[in-house]
Amino acid sequence: MLFRSIVLALSLASAQAADDGLVRMKLKKRSAHEMVADHLKRENDALRLALENGSAPEVMDMAKKSVMLRGSNPEEDFEEQVQVAEGASENIIIKDYSNAQYYGEVMIGTPPQKFTVIFDTGSSNLWVPKTKCKNCGYWFIHGGKSKYDESKSSSFKKDGSDFKIQYGSGSVKGFFSRDEITLAKDIVVKDQKFAEVANAGGLGVGYVMGQFDGILGLGFEKLSLGGANTVFKNAIDQKVVSQPVFSFALGDNKDGELTLGGYDDSKFKGEITWVNLSEANYWRINIENISVGSVSSGATNGIVDSGTSLITGPSTEIAKIAHSVGATHNIMGEYTIDCAKVPTLSDLEFTINKKVYKVPGKDLVIQASGTCLFALMGMDIPTGPKWILGDVFMRQYYTIFDYGNERVGFAETNY
Repeated sequence: MLFRSIVLALSLASAQAADDGLVRMKLKKRSAHEMVADHLKRENDALRLALENGSAPEVMDMAKKSVMLRGSNPEEDFEEQVQVAEGASENIIIKDYSNAQYYGEVMIGTPPQKFTVIFDTGSSNLWVPKTKCKNCGYWFIHGGKSKYDESKSSSFKKDGSDFKIQYGSGSVKGFFSRDEITLAKDIVVKDQKFAEVANAGGLGVGYVMGQFDGILGLGFEKLSLGGANTVFKNAIDQKVVSQPVFSFALGDNKDGELTLGGYDDSKFKGEITWVNLSEANYWRINIENISVGSVSSGATNGIVDSGTSLITGPSTEIAKIAHSVGATHNIMGEYTIDCAKVPTLSDLEFTINKKVYKVPGKDLVIQASGTCLFALMGMDIPTGPKWILGDVFMRQYYTIFDYGNERVGFAETNY
């Protein structure tokens, strides 16, 4: 993943298997108050840094990189950025998770060790911190990070190959291992290749302060580092899910739900509209148009990404949209808007397969404590997808990820 974004993460408060063969996981939502508070902290930190250093261009770049939520330096040598099985540039996955909004639990090993992770359709590897991991949090911040101890797992198998991701502010390093992965007690994936992270310094303070330990990618194998199958691909191959499908119902002001092995038709109304992927690396689709009022993008493309809490697009397009609604650009490249304008904001419309999907204007903000954070952010990805349809979009539509048929489905949520 080559992105900068404010991120969505998924949290299982509980999980259950029903007679229909589906495994349902409750997703706990992080509050808007915390999201806005973190935005204000980032802005204040950047302003302080700029004032202390006279707003020099290199300082402004440093300030922006320090909160790059998904970002890469295209001038960096690819071999230095990440080691991959195939060596193709599309395999470079670069992501930072400063504002994860939903979190989840996964168990690794025998007996199981519990971790809070981000279930992320925009990446494909599973990684967690190992014991004695450097820059991996402190006990007095959210109780510290859970760390994998291979010596305590009877099902651990050594792999040893290198794992490295380059972030905007530095690298995350570790090595691959193999072990059993348990989801929701009902799904046990054997011999899963995953990464033990030894140094998470590249994630910066966002990781230290975040309420997650690691990442569980739900993308395709083309994005996977080290030639590792995704957890879900192995679940399919080992026949521990009933169908090669998973789906999300994201609550607006409540917790959400992740369903594995199919979709839950009680969470939506009407028909499902299926959209074939344009390429099965990210969950990438063609988009005929994106518009707000008189501003229109024309034909473009995007990805549906559970790991991103905002909607992102090309900086010039986002700037036009922001200007049209009166949003103000800040030092960090984020936008805020006068909360008094929220009731009259125009809808954001995506035309996909000749069907219009609307995000109501009032839902284009994250509001708390008198601050309204505009839920669109500029991000330029030269060779990647142009738009990221994250949490803000997915809350409007029950979203089904059909791995077997390489398509996504959207239906009007009633969750």
